[in-house]
Amino acid sequence: MRRRIIVELLTNYAPTDGDEIGMRSRMLEFVLNNAHCFDRSCEPGHITGSAWVVNPARSHVLLTHHRKLNRWFQPGGHSDGDHDTRHVAWREASEETGLPDVRMVTNSVFDLDIHSIPARKHEPEHLHYDVRFLFEADDTVPLVVSEESNALAWVSIEEVQALNNERSMLRMVEKTRQLKA
Repeated sequence: MRRRIIVELLTNYAPTDGDEIGMRSRMLEFVLNNAHCFDRSCEPGHITGSAWVVNPARSHVLLTHHRKLNRWFQPGGHSDGDHDTRHVAWREASEETGLPDVRMVTNSVFDLDIHSIPARKHEPEHLHYDVRFLFEADDTVPLVVSEESNALAWVSIEEVQALNNERSMLRMVEKTRQLKA
């Protein structure tokens, strides 16, 4: 079963708040009921993978200004059939930043989020069942902006809220602060 890995990741993940408890339950139900959950064509949504990339000091996080959504987010994207969501997150972090050495800190899930993506020309509104992993990279290595982004920036943990104050972003900021403690 190609969904075994994601089911294990979700089952073994310990949510940090009520929002994540609900999202984990919804994600597990979605994965178990949708054999094609890793495909963009799966409606009403699909599994995506994201990378919360921090510097070694855990003082900064790498954010991308998403071209289509015109907002700051962590690197991430579609599984496109890849059932290893950890690999998806790593691939997206590497492709979207140009960093040659993005290292996974742990194989466990760092955060979960389910969010709506607005309709576009040939694509209806749908959900991204986003599984996020913690990565580390050297913040002195030059970044390469991909065609998916307007900009990339290492942002201090204290300044993330000024760029994106969504609950899921603030939750990852808090988790990063706890890593430093």
